[in-house]
Amino acid sequence: MSAASPIASPELSDDPLPSAHTGWALLALAIGGFAIGTTEFAAMSLVPFFAPDLGIDIPAAGHVISAYALGVVVGAPLLAVLGAQVPRRTLLILLMLAFAVGNGLSALAPGYHAMLLFRFLSGLPHGAYFGVGALVAASMVAPQRRAQAVSLMMLGLTVATIVGVPLANALGQWAGWRWGFGVVTLLALLTAALVAMHAPKDRVQPGASAMRELGASAMRELGALGRRQVWLTLGIATIGFGGMFAVYTYLGSTLLEVTRAGPGLLPVVLSVFGMGMTAGTLGAAWAADRALMPTVGGLLLWSAASLALYPFAAGNLWTLLPVVFLIGCGGGLGTVLQTRLMDVAGDAQTLAAALNHSAFNAANALGPWLGGLAIAAGHGWTSTGWVGVALAFGGMAFWAASLALDRR
Repeated sequence: MSAASPIASPELSDDPLPSAHTGWALLALAIGGFAIGTTEFAAMSLVPFFAPDLGIDIPAAGHVISAYALGVVVGAPLLAVLGAQVPRRTLLILLMLAFAVGNGLSALAPGYHAMLLFRFLSGLPHGAYFGVGALVAASMVAPQRRAQAVSLMMLGLTVATIVGVPLANALGQWAGWRWGFGVVTLLALLTAALVAMHAPKDRVQPGASAMRELGASAMRELGALGRRQVWLTLGIATIGFGGMFAVYTYLGSTLLEVTRAGPGLLPVVLSVFGMGMTAGTLGAAWAADRALMPTVGGLLLWSAASLALYPFAAGNLWTLLPVVFLIGCGGGLGTVLQTRLMDVAGDAQTLAAALNHSAFNAANALGPWLGGLAIAAGHGWTSTGWVGVALAFGGMAFWAASLALDRR
């Protein structure tokens, strides 16, 4: 690893990855992101199909989605600390194999409680995979291209919202919902094989005792929790990103009840959202490599503005589509904050990177909850847009505090 890189441990071997293979390594990481994105978002669309098969109602089936998110929140910091002394390539392979097992069991779940457990297990590797994968991606390029390398890995997640989710849903309707999880299992196994073939070999720091080194690594990673900038960055993610999820969660109901469009158009609208997320990820990464913190602030303002347009655009499909695209562009915030954490985490790179995904899944819980409260209070389906605006400005408060601390 170049001495200029902020990522200190574990180190790359003395025989670095040839540049000709960097693209294959990034593709391998992106396929893993595609698998994760497909199962996370497609599971929501498969609820009407697995609920009756498991003998539960729709609200109970929603708990299956929550179980996965809980697995992400718990697994990201836990596996990051426990895996701090494991070579990163090995850790990525193990995480993808665990992800394959969780989704394979989900496809075979005999009942509701088993499904809850298996979705929780599926979520455990999610955050740690993206966190470690981001560090590996950044280590393969020059420091000034880190955000773009991370965005290429995250591109798998955004492409999943365009292609993977509609295909998994269609397959689930045609061949049965279990096949939606089965395909994700195959993608996870493919990712593990490609990472083994193309990811750079790395090694952990030498030490006198494996147990002592594990304890030292764990303490080093936990050191991230003592850094104010880490908490402020996670605050931006948890609050600032919540607005996008507030709108996305109730987008289908808004389309049916307010726009008065047919259910067949929902996959189209969701794909437009995914296109915006992909464009935002690539554009934000380019900007972040030139001015990281201004890009964060700009994305939060972008989100606030596009979410404010949502209530006015929802009445007509042709005004709704471009606004949904603009809201999706705000998803580029994920890559930028992942890169920011690399800069402020010091030696605790793995834990900080994984906590980013815990924060986003906390946002995935906060936004829909607040949006649901607004709807239940009688403010209408489009009130989720105003909830999103408030959350975007809340994220800006954390951003301003982080910027002020930088300047001091």
